[in-house]
This record gives sequence, C-alpha cells and structure tokens, in this order.
Amino acid sequence: MGITKKFAVAITETLQLSIAVNAENQQQAKEIIAQRWKNGAYVLNADHFIGVEFDVLPI
Repeated sequence: MGITKKFAVAITETLQLSIAVNAENQQQAKEIIAQRWKNGAYVLNADHFIGVEFDVLPI
C-alpha cells in the first residue's frame, strides 16, 4: 500500500427556488425577494436541491 496524504475536500450543495414577483425592474425584483428571504418568508431545504460539487482545497 502506498503512502497516504491528507486532503481537505469542500462539499458545496446548491439549493434553488424560483419565485414570481411583480416589480418595476430586475433590481427591484431582486431586492423584494432578498428582503422577504431575510425575513424568513422562504426557507430552502432538501426539496430544493439541484446539485453538488466536491473541490479539493489546500491544507
């Protein structure tokens, strides 16, 4: 068996939820949804999972 090395592997999960909103422009739409999210109106969970990445990081 060969010599082993220590590695750090970052796991990044991506969750996504699309929400329709009426706004004057894209920036306002983003601000409205961001504020609602900050206030707890939207809570993403495993049902919103769309992907995962594994990245090796320096130790």
